[in-house]
Amino acid sequence: MKVAVIGTGYVGLVSGTCLAAWGHDVVCVDKDAQKIAGLQKAVLPIYEPGLADLVESNAAAGRLNFTCNLAEALAGAALVLIAVGTPARAGHGDADLSFVYMAARELAPHLETGAVVTIKSTVPVGTGDVVEKIIGSIRPSGSFSVASNPEFLREGVAVRDFLDPDRVVIGVEDERARKALMDLYRPPLEMRGTPIVVTRRRTSELIKYAANAFLATKITFINELADLCEEVGSDVGELALGMGLDKRIGASFLNAGPGYGGSCFPKDTLALLRTAQDHGVSLRLVEETVTANEARKRRMALKVIDALDGDVDGATIAVLGLTFKPDTDDMRDAPSVPLIETLQRFGANVRAYDPVGQENASRLLSDVEFCLDAYECVRGADAVVVVTEWESIRKLDLARVKRAMRQPVLVDLRNAVSHGVARELGFHVSAIGRSASAWREAEGTQAGERRARARLGGGDKQTTAGGSNERMEF
Repeated sequence: MKVAVIGTGYVGLVSGTCLAAWGHDVVCVDKDAQKIAGLQKAVLPIYEPGLADLVESNAAAGRLNFTCNLAEALAGAALVLIAVGTPARAGHGDADLSFVYMAARELAPHLETGAVVTIKSTVPVGTGDVVEKIIGSIRPSGSFSVASNPEFLREGVAVRDFLDPDRVVIGVEDERARKALMDLYRPPLEMRGTPIVVTRRRTSELIKYAANAFLATKITFINELADLCEEVGSDVGELALGMGLDKRIGASFLNAGPGYGGSCFPKDTLALLRTAQDHGVSLRLVEETVTANEARKRRMALKVIDALDGDVDGATIAVLGLTFKPDTDDMRDAPSVPLIETLQRFGANVRAYDPVGQENASRLLSDVEFCLDAYECVRGADAVVVVTEWESIRKLDLARVKRAMRQPVLVDLRNAVSHGVARELGFHVSAIGRSASAWREAEGTQAGERRARARLGGGDKQTTAGGSNERMEF
């Protein structure tokens, strides 16, 4: 099947490349000539593990092409995926659908008769109806179909998520659209037993927002329980383990941290709230989730200040990890930004290191000294703060870190490193969801935790309360 993908951002590029890997003839189109020129040379505009090799191999095989010419991309295409951005409108919270509607207007004259236009972008309920009207104002009714096919890609593991998804959701209003999307997905996924949920278009649009809001709520729930654990002498890691073994709850997204961020959760929760408000419905749980998450990000700076006896004026703080999660260069709504800005307002000097996110971070942060490696970053620091649990940061030589620092203060906002080793080396350790009185007990039960994780079959990264929530499931 020939597929045209409009938009070569995160969703469009991953989706188009993976469809080509399944054997479809894919043309990705974008107005950004510089981006297209780069993609034609296998130079990617985003960092995503495994994607560059897949782009290169499928382009070489002739199954994946890139162009700025919309008419050329749509010629002969039975399926057109709209995968343009839907950012939150500043000051409003609702999704900016201008790019979606522009794509609909511009594709309409070039659309093949019988083609199915499928909205891959995350959009509010009813967007498909508007797109259908826009195209229908240019083309005869019945000569095309409009469907919904939301993406569920987690940055860092997006290629795997597309090729081996938990489920595929398609929202259709006619048999032509249903058949086209089933032909797209069923052959490669049937052997895997992947569920394909076929529903009405409006329900499909709502599923994506509902799923993200639920996961955001789950993250916020465990973060607030982590605060309680610190006050009552409990261990949030053990708490999450005991909860997660209940199959009704599950272990995923029970990793306490500095708050969720990224391209989806913040934007989608706000958009869902605006949709609910427009229809006179109150989603108070989601409202509280958004409020609590934003407050938590800035409150993490107070945790750093407390670790330095309440005063960071003139102190040098080394921040390790800047992106909202590992294995991505995405800085959108990253907790590191409000953390650093708050520390700077209290007079701290901030150094920072991230394996791939520093270029994007430099556009958002000022007066920060960016370092080439983690050990350079911690040299002479009064405190080191772990914000993103990159594997290289997890594996740091803590003895070497301590020797380089002015004061041995470690604030681990992801519970990513060995606190037992750090304490033995003489670090003052401040972590998430563990009080000082719980340290000895926590270190003594590590073997039991590992055995329980093995029974879950997920390994340390999947069930430990110190990892990134977004990394695991979205």
